Amino acid sequence: MAVNALDSGGRIDRLLEIMARLRDPQSGCPWDVAQTFATIAPYTIEEAYEVADAIDRNDMSDLRDELGDLLLQVVFHARMAQELGAFAFDDVVEAISDKMTRRHPHVFADATVGNAEAQTQAWDRHKRAERTAAGDPDASALAGIARGLPEWQRALKLQQRAARVGFDWPGPEPVIAKLHEEIDEVRTEFSATALAPDDADARDRLEDEIGDLLFVCANLARHAKVDPGSALRRANRKFERRFRAMETLAAAEGIALAELGLDAQDAYWNRVKADEKAGRQ
Repeated sequence: MAVNALDSGGRIDRLLEIMARLRDPQSGCPWDVAQTFATIAPYTIEEAYEVADAIDRNDMSDLRDELGDLLLQVVFHARMAQELGAFAFDDVVEAISDKMTRRHPHVFADATVGNAEAQTQAWDRHKRAERTAAGDPDASALAGIARGLPEWQRALKLQQRAARVGFDWPGPEPVIAKLHEEIDEVRTEFSATALAPDDADARDRLEDEIGDLLFVCANLARHAKVDPGSALRRANRKFERRFRAMETLAAAEGIALAELGLDAQDAYWNRVKADEKAGRQ
């Protein structure tokens, strides 16, 4: 249902008033009053992921609710900043409105862009100019990539930025070859840690090689134009669905899955996969 801007503003004002009451030191909620930017930040990240999950499931009702939860996080942070005298919610809205207008001169001014890729490049130029104007001396192509991002997402952004200046494999085949190379190096380090399980250096080398392997996996996803976070969410859902089905099958036969050996558990897993395949035919 559409609402006009005035109605929408009234709803935002109500949410701001609710948050102000929750944060009132005398009459508010003790939990809300006790929170800080640092304690709320994990919830903000969690709510963003729940928005993504609702989108993946194409659940519009849930998406509405999750977007509300995410908006509450913005209001919460803005309220805490207002209490410190730093800024308020209106300042947040004004800042993003100014930024979107400034970074879209082809919409709000007389500039032109040819396509979405050209706009992406123009966006990056605007961001670099803003960092320079703010006194940031970092002129690297990798400048401005947030360190607070989930690491798989940061890996993707690092690779995308490097690719824009030509530092990239020409296609997926060299990436796949590199993936095999990294797997071999991980195997080597696993053997080393098995021989010296208390060797901290060996553990560090193993972590380093696993990191390289994951970085190449992210690069392969990028070449496939697949979001690695979305792909992993899909894999997680598949694993959960199949594992729960295994439990159901075993329970129907009066068996506790935890009491079985791996071979017997694998047999249930293969039955579930076969049932899924049959269901798709």
